[in-house]
Amino acid sequence: MTEPRPETIAITTGRPHAAPDAPLNPPIELSSTFHAGGTIGYGRYGNETWTALESAIAAFELGETLTFSSGMAAISAVFSLVPLGGTITASHQGYNGAMTLLHTLEKSGHIKVRFVDVANTKEVLAALDGTSLLWLESPTNPTLDVADLPVLIAAAKKLGCMVSLDNTFATPLVQQPLVMGADIVMHSVTKYFAGHSDVLMGSVSTNDPGLLARLSDARKFGGAIPGPFEAWLALRGIRTFPLRVERAQANALELAKRLSVHPKVAKVHYPGLPTDAHHERAKSFMKGFGSVLSFVVQGGAAQADAVCEASRVITNATSLGGIESLWERRRRWALESSTVPEALIRFSVGCENIEDLWSDIEESLKKI
Repeated sequence: MTEPRPETIAITTGRPHAAPDAPLNPPIELSSTFHAGGTIGYGRYGNETWTALESAIAAFELGETLTFSSGMAAISAVFSLVPLGGTITASHQGYNGAMTLLHTLEKSGHIKVRFVDVANTKEVLAALDGTSLLWLESPTNPTLDVADLPVLIAAAKKLGCMVSLDNTFATPLVQQPLVMGADIVMHSVTKYFAGHSDVLMGSVSTNDPGLLARLSDARKFGGAIPGPFEAWLALRGIRTFPLRVERAQANALELAKRLSVHPKVAKVHYPGLPTDAHHERAKSFMKGFGSVLSFVVQGGAAQADAVCEASRVITNATSLGGIESLWERRRRWALESSTVPEALIRFSVGCENIEDLWSDIEESLKKI
């Protein structure tokens, strides 16, 4: 039999062992205490519901996986691997939670940070000497810049840098960083894996046993463990993960095309557009372009806010990766990078009917 494809992996992994009258789905294990002599030991060290979810994510990212209480908890665990005074090279524009944590750690003297334009390969390569951890995010949040991952990962590893990548936007359906040579891949499981805007969870995957042990210790002794209910919901979400992403990605490409010629839209950021500055690079190693896009409306912040507030199908909210469409003006957040235009709207495209979405967008743009 050939290796199973994503749709099959999503449906078959993380299941209990098949036996007469055995359940098809894993139970929600509600116990903090376990009889001695086993491999778990205590509820902060392991849980069979976590294990089922972790095996499913591992099948997608092709690396041993640990789940955490949130995406930020997973990011914090990765950053904890950097020695005191070590240097992290990271994007000057990306998920603002990660960027805020980097600034905080640098201000406290724990680490040094070199902020770079990850789409500028020469700039990133020039910053690698002396780097302990190369923290990548591609496509970036929220302007969808694409880093040359094969080149950057290879160069960093040659210099002995640890490489970790936030793969939340792309998902393993689009790219698999561990296969490219990265040490760690991180996800906000809240987003595409769980997919229903009802779970907070994160994950890290790696093929390095030493890193896995250190990340496991960070979870155990940092206490950022996921709840069994949340793990069960996330695993249920994974069952439809490829189907949701396929539909949302098709919607995103079509909407990006329509937005790019709308007279009230100044610019569209989406690597799936042939006119996008990152299109050629993205299609050279990515298997798709994801289902998040961003666009800048004519005018300024007030006009972008008016558009977001006028929608009836698309929800004006922060987050992404759910089955429903969400958008927001990103600079409404004080922590957002100053490199992001004031009138930029990040749009997480969902699985609704494409014509209903477009009608909603057209009506909302009339508010400008």
